[in-house]
Amino acid sequence: QVQLVESGGGSVQAGGSLRLSCAASGYTGNINSMGWFRQAPGKEREGVAAIYTGSGVSYYADSVKDRFTISQDNAKYTVYLQMNSLKPEDTAMYYCAAGYIPPTNALPHESHFTDWGRGTQVTVSS
Repeated sequence: QVQLVESGGGSVQAGGSLRLSCAASGYTGNINSMGWFRQAPGKEREGVAAIYTGSGVSYYADSVKDRFTISQDNAKYTVYLQMNSLKPEDTAMYYCAAGYIPPTNALPHESHFTDWGRGTQVTVSS
């Protein structure tokens, strides 16, 4: 099992930036993909970005393309989400997830991820 701990959330004004971190520990040998998801109050959880940790191939939701960047530090088993040009609609609880996912050509669905962090809150004010 993999333990995931998110950090870096907070409150910013629209147009600002935040960088989220997700540190993985435990048995990481069974995972090949890590992702970020978010859930706003009253809404379903949605995928934001994901990265295949071996190849570095990444995928993004259309709503965050060109604003968010997912990256990784394999030596530290850490994945980052750099969020720029934040909008009030980006306000949500952000969750990190990990799993073993066959190669795909799109952002993997949350059902493919087996391990989840507890989340970090991001609030963007107008």
